[in-house]
Amino acid sequence: MEFLYLLCSILSTFLTSLTLSLLLPLRTLLRRLSPSRAASPSSVSLYQGTVFHERRRPVRHSFRYSVRYALIDLDDSPRALPNHLSADEARRIAGTSGRTLLLTIPESVGYEQNPLSLYYCYDDQILKQCIAEVTNTPWGERVLFVFNPDSDLVAKPLHVSPFMDMFGNWSIRANAPDNTLFVSISVQHPDLGNYFTATLKAKRVPSSLVSDHALFFWLMPHKVAVWIYWHAIKLWWKNVAFVQHPRYTNPAYREEALVRNQKLQCCPAIGLDKDKHLRLEGSSQGCRVNKESEARYIKWRDAKWPWY
Repeated sequence: MEFLYLLCSILSTFLTSLTLSLLLPLRTLLRRLSPSRAASPSSVSLYQGTVFHERRRPVRHSFRYSVRYALIDLDDSPRALPNHLSADEARRIAGTSGRTLLLTIPESVGYEQNPLSLYYCYDDQILKQCIAEVTNTPWGERVLFVFNPDSDLVAKPLHVSPFMDMFGNWSIRANAPDNTLFVSISVQHPDLGNYFTATLKAKRVPSSLVSDHALFFWLMPHKVAVWIYWHAIKLWWKNVAFVQHPRYTNPAYREEALVRNQKLQCCPAIGLDKDKHLRLEGSSQGCRVNKESEARYIKWRDAKWPWY
């Protein structure tokens, strides 16, 4: 039944995107004939750059592809963004009081694909916290969590690839976006070590060079989806072990992620039992949790299946 739904979704997405793509030149012409509508919103900055993935074990596999992102000032955005937090929601989660920016790939011709969106949360003019919004494809799940942009270690909370298990931690950092932006995530695994790294490097595109955002982002989400599935096929071809979603093998994986994150906030050493499940009893020797510190915000929710 899921396969049939997936097939129908692919067909529906293809037809919708094809129709809207054919209408895009007409829409662009109408915008140019209407100067008041043609102006690019000042709340949006455009970035163009490269995503790079490198897997070092158990086989070597790497690739890079070009991407385009929008950095949106959520306080000045003329409309609410579906499937994303508002500025007030992000501030409440991050515990900040300044402006909030969202880095994301906007929808294009009826389709959205965002493996990772980032909220940059400021106090005054200083970047204090980031919120990662990670979506797995095609399981229809999304997780939000807060991290320190300077450098942070987060227990893996979501099954994002059928070729990775849940035993790793994400080492994540990001700079305050200006003329350039940078995001890095590496996976630290109890057996494989630091075996995977993903980076995003991008530069701001002058607004004078972009006359229409719809043209700038045309088919960008589709290209991201193609890269995801194409390289999944290549990993399968290289005989990388297929990993089932943990809900079938360890239904308590979310609760374990919460406990691991609590322990990571006080000490880096986390024990696993013989089945590589977290040992929940007690704390490591010498590890004391600061009772005044709050637990990391992590929240799971459903995403529109199977695409975003």
